[in-house]
Amino acid sequence: MNSIDLKAHAKVNIGLQVKDQREDGLHNIHTIFQELELHDAIVLEKQPNDWNIKINDLKISSDGRNTCIQAYLAIKQQFPQIDGISITLDKNIPSGAGLGGGSSDAAAVLQGLREVFDLPLNNIELSEIAVKIGADVPFFISGGTQIGDGIGNVLTPINNPVNGFYLLVIPDIFISTAWAYKALKKHLKEDTDRPNFADFLEGNNLSKAIFDNDFERIVIPTYPKIGEIKKGLFEAGASYASLSGSGSTVFGIYDDEASAKQAESHFQKQYHTFLTRPTNI
Repeated sequence: MNSIDLKAHAKVNIGLQVKDQREDGLHNIHTIFQELELHDAIVLEKQPNDWNIKINDLKISSDGRNTCIQAYLAIKQQFPQIDGISITLDKNIPSGAGLGGGSSDAAAVLQGLREVFDLPLNNIELSEIAVKIGADVPFFISGGTQIGDGIGNVLTPINNPVNGFYLLVIPDIFISTAWAYKALKKHLKEDTDRPNFADFLEGNNLSKAIFDNDFERIVIPTYPKIGEIKKGLFEAGASYASLSGSGSTVFGIYDDEASAKQAESHFQKQYHTFLTRPTNI
């Protein structure tokens, strides 16, 4: 195989509990990852040596900071005999929006390299490489619906997706993840009253109180527009609405497509929007 076409899907967090800070400076979390149909498109092509990357978005780095390149170099380190690779990345998922685009790109490239070079790696071994690139990358190796613990790398698959029509609303706001974690420290709750999301998800209970995103406590007061969007999603009939990750994407889940499209027609006048569905329905 000389080339392969790949889809790198977006995700949202349905509920996100931020727990204790680890010795490495990262935080343990508890969340539900839901993979969505919205995706970037990636083409990998073998070349004699080294790497190059072509990206349709000039704002995305095309050097060693790019997660696609990090994925190739991580595989190259373990399998130095492999050839070079040419990567074409067609970005559709907005970067820095809490949708996991960079992590998903890395996971797709890892899986694509496994196929192109016929590498003896199962998903567990691939995930061990993935976590070195980013905390969310292992989730995208299998995708679907999963509980994320640890830094997001301790994963438990959930049989049933969180179904519905997902309206993603993305304001022109940049929220630094590092700032969000630092600002949240003084607002962290004790673990004693924290429910396990899986117990409620299996019962198809999308209670707004249970599935809170901890980052909303500091993001909404700092960026009131986020709170306005969330309120507007509920007013437009969403059964659930939340910030994804540390933002800035706010999403609403609708039971039927007509309601979701009607809500989108309201928000798309002012914001970047996507209407999408889970990958695993």
